Amino acid sequence: MSKIEIIPFEEKYTQEIVDLILSIQRDEFHIDLTVDDQPDLLKIKKEYIESGGNFWIALFDNHVIGTIALVKLKNQKGAIKKMFVSKNFRGEKQIGKKLLETLIAYCQNHNYNQIYLGTVEVLKAAQKFYKKNGFKQIEKEEMPKDYHLMAVDTVFFMKII
Repeated sequence: MSKIEIIPFEEKYTQEIVDLILSIQRDEFHIDLTVDDQPDLLKIKKEYIESGGNFWIALFDNHVIGTIALVKLKNQKGAIKKMFVSKNFRGEKQIGKKLLETLIAYCQNHNYNQIYLGTVEVLKAAQKFYKKNGFKQIEKEEMPKDYHLMAVDTVFFMKII
């Protein structure tokens, strides 16, 4: 029986990460983004890990089925980025919840006290997921000044940890 595991980022999965994220953004939700719009995807180690945050992937049969990233912000705050789960693994398998729990545990162990995220209006299931997991919807103006806003983000959340 195949097992799902959550592991820290490994370079060998970069192309699978890019393919997963772009397919969800473009094909599933019709959000017009390319890898050029998200250069961080090709520099995960530098952009997330070496800057004080982290990046995790969910694997099934050694293939990427989910991602979540943490960007370190000032004042013990963090930003969730690149939270994606393959359509076939959403829901009952709770991959998103496991990814989020991994990130929150890391934050607790590294003295973060708040985490923030931005998402897109069309991603209603994602918004419901965040609310169910203790995130409070906030206004864009309440986002930390050092949070990198994506042009497509229109809905914002915060969680105290």
